Amino acid sequence: MSTGLKKVLGPFQLWGIAVGLVISGEYFGWSYGWNTAGTLGFLVATVLVATMYTTFIFSFTELSTAIPHAGGPFAYARRAFGPTGGFIAGFATLVEFVFAPPAIALAIGAYLNVQFPAINPKWIALGAYVLFIALNWAGVGIAAAFELFVTLLAIFELLMFMGVVSPGWSWANFTANGWAGGTVLNGAAISGIFASIPFAIWFFLAIEGAAMAAEEARDPHKTIPIAYTTGIITLVLLAFGVMIMAGGVGDWRQIANINDPLPQAMKVVVGENSGWLHMLVWIGLFGLIASFHGIIMGYSRQIFALARAGYLPAYFAGLSPRFNTPHRALLAGGVIGVFAIFSDEWIKFGGQTLTANIVTMAVLGAIVMYLISMAALFKLRRTEPNLERTYRAPFYPVFPAIALGLGVVCLGAMVWFNVMLTLLFLGLMALAYGYFLLTASQRNAAAPDAMLST
Repeated sequence: MSTGLKKVLGPFQLWGIAVGLVISGEYFGWSYGWNTAGTLGFLVATVLVATMYTTFIFSFTELSTAIPHAGGPFAYARRAFGPTGGFIAGFATLVEFVFAPPAIALAIGAYLNVQFPAINPKWIALGAYVLFIALNWAGVGIAAAFELFVTLLAIFELLMFMGVVSPGWSWANFTANGWAGGTVLNGAAISGIFASIPFAIWFFLAIEGAAMAAEEARDPHKTIPIAYTTGIITLVLLAFGVMIMAGGVGDWRQIANINDPLPQAMKVVVGENSGWLHMLVWIGLFGLIASFHGIIMGYSRQIFALARAGYLPAYFAGLSPRFNTPHRALLAGGVIGVFAIFSDEWIKFGGQTLTANIVTMAVLGAIVMYLISMAALFKLRRTEPNLERTYRAPFYPVFPAIALGLGVVCLGAMVWFNVMLTLLFLGLMALAYGYFLLTASQRNAAAPDAMLST
């Protein structure tokens, strides 16, 4: 049985994966941050989070080029901190990448349900899983080409949105009642800024998933730095552009608590019957599809890498004989996602539906993974000074220290405002750790992997 993935991806395709993984976050989800922080408060939160992600990615790229492994963060933590470190990073990454797709699939279902009200959005979400698991199964080259295509369309549309609303934009509209609905920065506004952090993270969540395609990259030492550095710059520019332009047309409070802020902001400027608006609604679907498809690619590589290393049953490390893709890992994540979709209404937690909670769970997993990745960077610089580093984190140790410090701030805010969900996250981690302790023989039987050990 082959345990190797095909090396077919160049820098442009990897850039498409890095940006595509995230780009749905520019279309929906972030505007809920206005609900708690206001436009100016959320701008502060987004500056903090964008700083964290920029310094994180410039630092994380050192790890992904030195250790180009399908497990991504799992591999870095495993190498730096041993089997338990690998477990923590692997669990956190799985939570992020397995829990995010059902939320996006339901958003795709809701989007298409507006056009086809007779079709249950959950069946559309199920169809999305079937279609994009099949596309990923058919080969990473095909999957990456599709990802690049829909990502470019989604970026074009975001730029189009900014251009179309610009005649109706004003700074006065953006700043009106901008501190959590008030005009001054006070205690309530500061509290709102911290409460809005998960929604600012949604702008950038999952960009690190491109590292999981490292084993499929041609010349990863060159392609990964190009893809990551251009990817984070692309996303920062789009996030601030979209947020500032949407907040300056009309009364931003009208679009602070809805799932389709861009069409509603555009409607203020061009009216309900404009061709521009219909174009936005239809092409907007591509932003959701790009992220959904890219995160499926990411979770399958994570499950595959964990199974290959003995952290999950070896069965999930199987590759399709025909396409050389991790088909069993694709299906495993899909089963969990489909279960989440169809149990959405009858599993309630903290007064919210499952979907509302799984977005926050995905963010929790991401922050934990960011922290252990930065800790691994510091550890490996100390313990393996001779590790081949064709790319080194700029301004070391300042950049990774900023990413680590802001990551701790974000985690603190997440825990403070989501105590019950944090306890659920820790409960799931405890169960997973029990499995980890019982399966040492499984890891001992796994094939040796030079990238996981010194």
